Amino acid sequence: MATCKLYEQNAEQYRFDAVVTGCWQEKETTDGWRITLDKTAFFPEGGGQPADHGTLGGRMVSDVHERSGEVIHYTDGPLEVGCHVEGCVDEQRRRDLTTQHSGEHIVSGLICSTYGYNNVGFHLGGEVITIDFDGELTAEQAAEIEQMANDYIREDKETEILLPAAEELGGIAYRSKKELSGQVRIVRFPGADTCACCGTHVRRAGQVRLVKLLSVQKFRSGCRIEMLAGERAIRYLDRMMEQNRQISRLLSAKPMETAAAVARLMDEAADLKAQIYALQEQQFDSIAKAHAGADKAVVMMDKLDAVAVRRLCVALMEQCSGICAVFSGEDGAGYKYALGKADSDIRSEVKAMNNALQGRGGGKDAFFAQGSVQAGKEAILQYFA
Repeated sequence: MATCKLYEQNAEQYRFDAVVTGCWQEKETTDGWRITLDKTAFFPEGGGQPADHGTLGGRMVSDVHERSGEVIHYTDGPLEVGCHVEGCVDEQRRRDLTTQHSGEHIVSGLICSTYGYNNVGFHLGGEVITIDFDGELTAEQAAEIEQMANDYIREDKETEILLPAAEELGGIAYRSKKELSGQVRIVRFPGADTCACCGTHVRRAGQVRLVKLLSVQKFRSGCRIEMLAGERAIRYLDRMMEQNRQISRLLSAKPMETAAAVARLMDEAADLKAQIYALQEQQFDSIAKAHAGADKAVVMMDKLDAVAVRRLCVALMEQCSGICAVFSGEDGAGYKYALGKADSDIRSEVKAMNNALQGRGGGKDAFFAQGSVQAGKEAILQYFA
């Protein structure tokens, strides 16, 4: 029996009374009970919008789905068929989902009317909304759409819900991802979007408050946009402002000048890296020459990264005819290593060392390997002694 869907009539109805028409457990599952009602304000998952949560007759509702016109509530316990129950939809969750979905409609509609791109994918996640389009947008174009959307929201136009007869439907231009038949529910944001949709939406555009497009990137043959609306967008901007305030304080820069301050720091860091590289080259050359002609060279160094460990090992290999090994790290945390021997296959030696020193690693070349060991300094030196 089809369920009367109160959420289609009023997206702001969060409490209702209903009669239980069915109660069962699925044979193949053990995750609670399934409840059907003569009417419900719980929105079932659909159209990219997640299901409502809440309580039903004191039972927790964790999920809601629709099957052949009947809305099925997933609860943590049974309810007696024929009894009257009160349903309470999680208002905060519903308002959030409604706001996000409405913001998506406005953005998708404006992109469609401005650039002719179709919304081919939509996911309303717990953190962000993702929308996929069949055409590419630049960051500048996305920023223009965001401005247009927020201008539209400030106009606060009333949302229209249309249930046109079959003969009227053909005269309405609306967005839809697939061919529809039967009764079609049309959601219209006048001047921004007209779309076939089963979801819940705000009464007036101003209730969306704000949309923020976080990113636009190439995706398949089109692009993917990440966005936020309403409280999510406001909280995001608050967090970004707090982050910038902290960066401003750390850099001793004005809030609107933090990017320039970071750019200067990056330039300074690049200069310092170049100086360190040059000094290391001199140091590594000196260490390598000290091992010239030796049949083995084992060097322990502090605070070298993996690239520097490799560079020192290569320098040693140019001066030493035997096995060359460089280790950098500390006891307890482990040591990075590079191991090599000019023009010689050392794969068996690497395997033996890894087994002896609790190590892992290797390399594409038979004569060179890199990795790490967990053994301490004394154990490493004793092994090579």
